[in-house]
Amino acid sequence: MIGPRGDAYERNETITENEAEDYHAVQLETLKKANVDLAFAMTFGNIPESVGVARAAAKIGVPLGISLTLDSTSKLISGESLAEAITTIDNETGQSPEFYAINCSHPLEFEPSIEPGDWVKRIRALRPNASKKDKIALCQIGHLEDGDPVELGMLCGDLASRYPHMDIWGGCCGTWDKHLNEMAKNVLAA
Repeated sequence: MIGPRGDAYERNETITENEAEDYHAVQLETLKKANVDLAFAMTFGNIPESVGVARAAAKIGVPLGISLTLDSTSKLISGESLAEAITTIDNETGQSPEFYAINCSHPLEFEPSIEPGDWVKRIRALRPNASKKDKIALCQIGHLEDGDPVELGMLCGDLASRYPHMDIWGGCCGTWDKHLNEMAKNVLAA
C-alpha cells in the first residue's frame, strides 16, 4: 500500500507529476526489492499525484492499482470527475495502472460518478466506507462510525449486478466483519 503525500482529505495543490514521481519512487523501489506482486496507491485525491505514482511504478517495473477517493460531491477532492481523472491518468501514463479502485467513500458518494463509458471498465475494486457522513465530519468525531451494514451490503450488491467486472471488494473506514459479511452476501447473490 502506498498513501498520498500529506493529508488524503485535503487538496494537495502543490505536488506536481514530477514531484510525485520522485516522492513515490522511493517506496516503490523498496517494494520492488521485496518482490511484491502489486502496489496499491490508496486514497489518492488528485490527478498529478496519481500520474506521478503511476509513472514511477511503470519505470521501476512494479504493477500498480490506483484507488481514488471521492467526496460528497461525487468528485475527487481536487474537483475533477472520476471519468476525467481515470481518462487523464490513463492518457498521461499510457494506461500503465493495472486497474483503478474507489476507496474511503460511501457508495452514496461515489455511485453518481460512475457514468457510462469505456473508462468504467478500468475500475475493478471498491472499498467503501461504512458511514455516509462526510469525511471531515468522520475525522472530527474521534471514533469510527458503523453506518448501516445491511444497507451497505445491498448498495454493493446493486453495484456488483450492474458492473460485474468489478471483482475486488473490501471495506474502508468503519467497516467490520458485519459489513463485510453483508457485502459478500449481496455481491455473491448478484
